[in-house]
Amino acid sequence: MSSSSIESKLAILADAAKYDASCASSGSKRKSSGGLGSTEGMGICHSYTPDGRCVSLLKILLTNVCIFDCQYCVNRVSSNTPRARLSVEEVVRLTMDFYRRNYIEGLFLSSGIIRSSDYTMSQLVEVAETLRTRESFRGYIHLKTIPGANEELIERAGLFADRLSVNVELPTITDLKTLAPEKKRDEIEDTMGRIHVRREETAGDQKKGMKAPKFAPAGQSTQMIVGATQTSDRDILDTSSHLYRTHRLRRVYYSAFSPIPHADSRLPGTAPPLLREHRLYQADWLIRFYGFDANELTTPDQANLSLDLDPKHAWALANREVFPIDVNRASRELLLRVPGVGERGVKRILSTRRYHAIRDEDLAKLGIVYRRARPFLITSDRHPGPLSIDSLDLKQKTETKQRQLMLFDAMGSAQNGQV
Repeated sequence: MSSSSIESKLAILADAAKYDASCASSGSKRKSSGGLGSTEGMGICHSYTPDGRCVSLLKILLTNVCIFDCQYCVNRVSSNTPRARLSVEEVVRLTMDFYRRNYIEGLFLSSGIIRSSDYTMSQLVEVAETLRTRESFRGYIHLKTIPGANEELIERAGLFADRLSVNVELPTITDLKTLAPEKKRDEIEDTMGRIHVRREETAGDQKKGMKAPKFAPAGQSTQMIVGATQTSDRDILDTSSHLYRTHRLRRVYYSAFSPIPHADSRLPGTAPPLLREHRLYQADWLIRFYGFDANELTTPDQANLSLDLDPKHAWALANREVFPIDVNRASRELLLRVPGVGERGVKRILSTRRYHAIRDEDLAKLGIVYRRARPFLITSDRHPGPLSIDSLDLKQKTETKQRQLMLFDAMGSAQNGQV
């Protein structure tokens, strides 16, 4: 394997892998004794590009050759993009060499579909198995699971990989039929379901005291492309909620569509604003951790999230009849819906009010964004009244003020230790 050959392959396959956003490496613990690498502590380093993608892993495709013709994909069979393929041994050697040089802390491996789903999946599994058994590699491994692969291959993949992911690709069945007719939603979800069932079985055995081998300990994730079709944020969030509820996914990743060369005329010519991707992540967080339902964050008339306001702020302004609420009496669930109040702030409120009534001056001390939260809260010494919550300029009063940060803004505080 000449250096020029491997460099040219890496240039092609690393570039081809950049479109997959589902490569976060958190949530796995794997014993490192007797092996090389780690998935926790100093083992996994989280570095992110400006658009939020994790770059701490060796992130490559086994090959960008593909028998499918998904119109949104630069690696589709009808594309004239340069092609390359790595052997199993080449991926193993690259991973170990990069790790020993401290360039990476793990491997994110995906692939185009070659020959068949089973053949492609067997190649991916062989890489992970070789790293674990022959090289004693204990670092993080994320494998892309190929929909339709047989159960034995999925079983082996889960034993050697920390996380598995099955990309749903597009939010609706109609979108798939339009742009990727060779991919079937029921086949994708069937594979997700098998991973979920196997994880549940393993967890059940471990609770019974059995020494069951870990199966994909960091769970499973998926990715949806945003902006390749006219599908609304409401439909995207409905799909995400269904996948979280049905298959207990660890994460749903949203990836803004990137225009590709020689694209199909059904695809948009420009990328959607990255802010839309950001708002979807914010809404996703509210659904997972703040008790919101997907249908609360959008309406049939306003099916897309606001780009001007974060989803919780927009919801609060649209549901003013709920506010103001008493910070000393409101439930945890209701406090979580107040703009400017996060999980940590709610925890501090609940702890503090057990000992004394919370006053207006206490809000900022509790880690709450005071300017945004104040009109929505009643404290022991202040009641904003109906005129405040119903004021026409409430949005302007509670918006986060934008300012241009300068390079030396923090010099003074850095010198006195108050950063």
